[in-house]
Amino acid sequence: MSENETETDTPVSDALLAITATSLDYSDLSPRELMIARIAALVAVDAPAASYALNALPAAESSINLDDVEDILVAVAPIVGTSRIVSAAANIADGLGIVIALAEVELEEELEAEAEAED
Repeated sequence: MSENETETDTPVSDALLAITATSLDYSDLSPRELMIARIAALVAVDAPAASYALNALPAAESSINLDDVEDILVAVAPIVGTSRIVSAAANIADGLGIVIALAEVELEEELEAEAEAED
């Protein structure tokens, strides 16, 4: 392991979080404006569902809602085209499904831990 490496269970996620934090440090955009730009960029590059899932929490924390996402899709549609918009809509839905599934697993683990603690 190099001196820059650390042991973690989530090295890819940790790296992405660090990159995102750095982009926030070097941008004068508000968190909401930054998330609007990021969502538009995800649409433009035909990002997979996992990319939308990774951005779901920061988007929600910056007050982005589904109506805003719809407005972003409408705004970029003339530039990226119909096929990218359809793909993005499907990937956003799948990404939200990933977030929900992960939240369910986390909740189940918490409930199991609480039940074991009571025993």
